[in-house]
Amino acid sequence: MKMTFRWYGETLDPIPLKYIKQIPGVCGVVWALHDVPVGECWSLSRIDEVKAQIQKYNFNIDVVESVNVHEDIKLGVSSRNRYIENYKRTLQNLGKIGVKVVCYNFMPVFDWLRTDLYKPQYDGSTALFYERSKIDNANLFEFLDEISKQRGLLTMPGWEPEKISRIKELFSAYKDIKEENLWENLKYFLKEIIPVAEESGIKMAIHPDDPPWNIFNLPRIITNKNNIRRFLELVDSPSNGLTLCSGSLGSCMKNDIPAIIREFSNRIYFAHIRNVKHFENGDFVETSHKTSEGSLDIAEITKAYFDISYKYYVRPDHGRHIWDEKSRPGYGLYDRALGVMYIWGLWDAFNKKVSIFEKRR
Repeated sequence: MKMTFRWYGETLDPIPLKYIKQIPGVCGVVWALHDVPVGECWSLSRIDEVKAQIQKYNFNIDVVESVNVHEDIKLGVSSRNRYIENYKRTLQNLGKIGVKVVCYNFMPVFDWLRTDLYKPQYDGSTALFYERSKIDNANLFEFLDEISKQRGLLTMPGWEPEKISRIKELFSAYKDIKEENLWENLKYFLKEIIPVAEESGIKMAIHPDDPPWNIFNLPRIITNKNNIRRFLELVDSPSNGLTLCSGSLGSCMKNDIPAIIREFSNRIYFAHIRNVKHFENGDFVETSHKTSEGSLDIAEITKAYFDISYKYYVRPDHGRHIWDEKSRPGYGLYDRALGVMYIWGLWDAFNKKVSIFEKRR
């Protein structure tokens, strides 16, 4: 596997690349042009600018997260074709500089949803938290007013200020969009972009919905093993693949993450590894990567990747906020660095076990 680390750029990320360089085993930086409005083409000059910043520290620039999909494409309205053409040109430009994987999602309106960005934990850290009753019983606009007061919210992808300012308009546009409509609009998008991805040498890797169920009557479709299978069959191409996020899918206790990894092993091009702890009332909180801290067996998840001889890209996903670090919600340096070392420790142990077995043979 190839270990990577997500970075938001010199102006938006308080973590400098020189710090990421000191994390053992990290060979690539996962990046994006976060200042380019969703739906606009990424120019080659801006792409080259960020490429130079990253390669100065000898990191690869193989993975982009994310080239976001404009809401008009998800809605299936006539203006989608202009945004699809921009998306194609962006893929062509990324292919020219050697990008190998593009992560994206197809979640309506919200790319993710939590009710508390800095929930205090037993050990003094804080973490991203989802309180089920607040979503199930909430008035959307009262909820947005409450959560927008939490620092850092509007710096998170999927919660850009321009999108929040259009929230009533967007919800009105989605009122007649059901799951099957979203499937059809996703299929239309894939049929347009996958041939361009193939020509550009890029693997498209869709991110699961986070959390993987409908919220505020908005449909969500990349939520479980059966739906992943249906998604891959929409356009059966090696360039149509997955970002397998253990934390997103793992927010639903019915999802068996190791089984999903093993079934779709040849179409997982990007792996996000993180842990969550479930509560009986449907709440969940994001924990350290360590298996015993959460409800997911991170050791078994990592073992599944080891068993399939996974050769693509991995990154530690959301971390807690520890040691008084001031950071973007879920994206501090320290806990994600600990996550890297935990994953590598498991991987090294599996490697050692195989080596000992082979010697004894």
